[in-house]
Amino acid sequence: MKIAKTLSLGLIAVLSYSSQVSAQTVEFPAFSAEAHRGGRGLWPENTIVAMLNAMKIDGITTLEMDTHITKDNLVVVTHDDYLSPSFMLTPDGQEIPASDAKKYPVFQMDYQTLKSFDLGTKPLAGFPQQEKIKTHIPLLSDLIDAVQADIKKNKRKQFFYNIETKCSPAGDGVTNPEPAVFVQLLMDVIEKKKITPYVVIQSFDKRTIQLIHEKYPEVKTSFLIANKKTFEENIADLGFKPFILSPEWHTVSEDMIKKAHEAGVKVIPWTANTIDDMKKLRALAVDGIISDYPDLLVKSK
Repeated sequence: MKIAKTLSLGLIAVLSYSSQVSAQTVEFPAFSAEAHRGGRGLWPENTIVAMLNAMKIDGITTLEMDTHITKDNLVVVTHDDYLSPSFMLTPDGQEIPASDAKKYPVFQMDYQTLKSFDLGTKPLAGFPQQEKIKTHIPLLSDLIDAVQADIKKNKRKQFFYNIETKCSPAGDGVTNPEPAVFVQLLMDVIEKKKITPYVVIQSFDKRTIQLIHEKYPEVKTSFLIANKKTFEENIADLGFKPFILSPEWHTVSEDMIKKAHEAGVKVIPWTANTIDDMKKLRALAVDGIISDYPDLLVKSK
C-alpha cells in the first residue's frame, strides 16, 4: 500500500499505457480453432459446461459465444433474442409451445427469472450427439470466472474469447439496448475480469464493433458477414479494417483470402461442421474456423 501511494501520476500514466500496449501485442493463435457456442454439437450451447469441456480438447484455442443484455442490465451468454422452444424448458420442466416462441424476450427478463429456465435437457434437432445436461443461461462474468479458474487449476494455456454482441437496429429497445449501452455493459465485465488482451468482439451489427474500434482501440474486432459483397465493399461498409473478417464458410474464396491478407485482416469463417469442409477451408489458408464440432475441427489438420 505504501509503495502504491508513492507512485507519481506520471508513472501511473506509463503503467496505464503499458497495459494497453500489452493488450495489442498479445499473440493471437496462428490458427484459431474455435468452439462455436462452446461446441453445441456436443454439449448444451453457450453454457459453462460446454466451455469447460471444449477446453479439454487439445488444439482448441478459442471459445466462441453470444451475449445479450437482461432487463436488469446484466450480460448473459445466449444466442437467441427469445427463449427458444427448440431446446429450452420452463422452470417446472414443461415444453415451451411453438406459439410462445416470442413470449420470453431475454432483454425483457431479469436474470433470476431467466436463470430458472432449463437449458440442456431437451434434445435439440440436428444435434443428436449433444450430451443432455440440465443447466441454465449463465452470466458472462460467471462463465469467465469458471474458464479462468479451470485454466489456473489445470495449468492450461490461456484461451481466447470470441464474444458476439447479439443486437440489431430493428431490435433497439425491444430485444437489445442501443449499441452504446450494450458495449459499455460488455466492456465493464471484460475489463473487470482482466481478460481484455484475450478478447475478440464480433458482430453482424457493425455499430457495436465501430464503437469498440473508436472507444477501445486495443480490443480486437471481428466483422461477421453473410452476404455476397466483395472484401472491399464489406470493409468500406464497416469503415475500418477489423482484426478479423468472419464470413459464412461457404462464401470464402481464394480471392477473399488474398485481399484480406494483403490488407492485414484475418479470415475466420463460420460455421463449418464436416471434416471435408474444414479441410477445404484450411487449403484456402484461412486463419481459423468456427465449428459446432471442436472434436472434428482438431482432426481436420
